[in-house]
Amino acid sequence: MKSDVEIAKEVKLKYIEQIAEEIGLNQDEIETYGKYKAKISLDAYERLKNKKKNNIILITSINPTPMGEGKTTTAIGLSMAINKLGFSSIVTLREPSLGPCMGLKGGATGGGYSQVLPMEDINLHFTGDIHAVTTANNLLCAALDNHIHQGNKLNIDPKRILIKRAIDMNDRTLRNIVIGLGEKQNGVMREDGFIISVASEVMAILCLSENISDLKRRLGNILIAFNQQGEPIYAKDLKIHGAMAALLKDAIKPNLVQTIENTPAIIHGGPFANIAHGTNSILALDISTRLCDYTVVEAGFGADLGAEKYFDIVCRKADVYPNAVVIVVTIKALKYHGGQQLDKINEPNLKTLEKGLENLKKHIQNIKAFNTGVVVALNKFPSDTDEEIDLIKKLCEKENVEFAISSVFSKGSEGGIELAEKVLKVSNNVTKKNFTYPLNMSIEEKIKQIAKRIYGANDVEFSTKALKDLETIKKLEISHYPVCIAKTQYSLSDNPKLLGRPYNFTINIRELKISNGAEFIVAIAGDIMTMPGLPRIPSAENIDIDEKGNIYGIS
Repeated sequence: MKSDVEIAKEVKLKYIEQIAEEIGLNQDEIETYGKYKAKISLDAYERLKNKKKNNIILITSINPTPMGEGKTTTAIGLSMAINKLGFSSIVTLREPSLGPCMGLKGGATGGGYSQVLPMEDINLHFTGDIHAVTTANNLLCAALDNHIHQGNKLNIDPKRILIKRAIDMNDRTLRNIVIGLGEKQNGVMREDGFIISVASEVMAILCLSENISDLKRRLGNILIAFNQQGEPIYAKDLKIHGAMAALLKDAIKPNLVQTIENTPAIIHGGPFANIAHGTNSILALDISTRLCDYTVVEAGFGADLGAEKYFDIVCRKADVYPNAVVIVVTIKALKYHGGQQLDKINEPNLKTLEKGLENLKKHIQNIKAFNTGVVVALNKFPSDTDEEIDLIKKLCEKENVEFAISSVFSKGSEGGIELAEKVLKVSNNVTKKNFTYPLNMSIEEKIKQIAKRIYGANDVEFSTKALKDLETIKKLEISHYPVCIAKTQYSLSDNPKLLGRPYNFTINIRELKISNGAEFIVAIAGDIMTMPGLPRIPSAENIDIDEKGNIYGIS
């Protein structure tokens, strides 16, 4: 089969103005970035906000594995297939981060005959949104350190600074650093560090803001430090939030592109789901749901992370409850969760598959508890056998959920017709919205509810620091915020080696971070890092460009 880049280069793209017109956007509501990319003006949101919101289809998966499960590919293919059935659909995705693109995961624009285009542009810089987030974040950090250097009128305690600098790249050497070395004019020496830009609170705020005013308000409310008396210091105390918002004036506008079959795609924001809330912007969702019959949205990583946060954080904020949820699986991934070795993953093995199905079963039960329709989508590979497929079908029948085979990678929309038909069948108007916890519950109890109900843990253990953080949250009177748990994506537990469906485990909360502008609490579990590192052989080694400007090696 041809490579993703080769397939993409054969596609005849429509000019982006035509794509905009086909979904009902006026020419003065888009700002073009070349021929095939555009920003959607916030004027479009203002014009559309009184229109009815239509159906949302959420794409999630089992706990991911090194092979990848194909959520993005499935989301794109499903949206194209819904269009092929005569309905209108837009796929809404997050923007790829350069960290995983150059690191382990590679690009994030789908694959085969189910891609969003232009794939090289989307994977590499796109319209500059993540760079704008990086710059706004680092302006805040620079202003804080400058304030301390210039006399520290706010009496900020250098030992209680909460924000870190950001960069959109995997760089483990920047996790913990010392700044201000050398002469006095270089600033106050203190410990600092970097996080990856998509894990920054500024990215979360961008994705949860309704407009510029809301964006500026939230940026001003970022809790940056405490003073020597233990009182909170916010970004607005530095009078820097207006400049931060100015840097994000274009980044807040959703991006419009198209799929390989000219289906419209809105790509915006990029919070990771293992260390942030993992869904694209509420502006993208709000606009899309008013422009088409079915909006397809992907939540990052497995349903224990992305889907849970979508329901408990995004749905509450944006009123975008899904009418159906698709859980993407592969037989390879299920066998891996059942203990099969990677070098033998293509070999049929009903025993390891049956054991791995326990992971899928838990995710099905979790999603059904949110009171929405469920379809299990098998991302089919040539090595899959009929016996293995039948085993998954039987589990779905037992759990009373629909099952469909997806071949969108190799066949595009044609390979997603069965899945689209099943999704339309179970899609329903949810009359009772279920959440994992009520907002009036304490932060400690919210974490326990997620750990026990979603992960299947026996209990939660809080470190000494985490307990102190809980006391700080109570003092600040923000216990009503939802919780965003940062943990490994590879397991239902906080231990990446506990595959399948582990039992009798404890979730260990290392510390709690207050995202006061984003208006949620981040609970960091286990050894999860907010700055990933590059693998032994990073994907960047395969990426190249020829003398004509053609880029190769992104997949």
